[in-house]
Amino acid sequence: MDNKKVGLLLLGVSALIIVIILLFNNALKDVANAGCSMDAGDKDSCPMYNNISVQTYLSLGITALIVLISLIFMFSKPHEKIVVRKIKEKKVEKKIDVSELKPEEKAVLKLIQENKAVFQADLIEKTGFGKAKMTRVIDRLEGRGFVERKRRGMTNIVVLKED
Repeated sequence: MDNKKVGLLLLGVSALIIVIILLFNNALKDVANAGCSMDAGDKDSCPMYNNISVQTYLSLGITALIVLISLIFMFSKPHEKIVVRKIKEKKVEKKIDVSELKPEEKAVLKLIQENKAVFQADLIEKTGFGKAKMTRVIDRLEGRGFVERKRRGMTNIVVLKED
């Protein structure tokens, strides 16, 4: 709910409370007049009149506090919401022409495409090729611009090359 609407709602509630306080005040004065009839309605000698005044001022003070809070709500600026949305970029998969590749190159490229990034040792394990053959296959794929090797410690990670 907007701060201004909350302030207006509190202001309306406080106006209703003031009306109720005044109605109760009149009712209490009638009761006090009836109860202090033996003193002929003398306001100084009847203690009920003092209690009515104290209760009325206390309740009006509390209502004034509610009015003040409602005014603060009405004239304060609401905190702006900062909305941060991440824009998802559509990745355009590039078409790779594999017609000129040898079968072992196609197999290695397929594994790399499925996993996005693969350790060279894992490629050797999955394909069953030797280290030297795998190095030559990756060299050819790298030369055609399909993949690139990134050195990680004692091994390489083979990733698809991004344009």
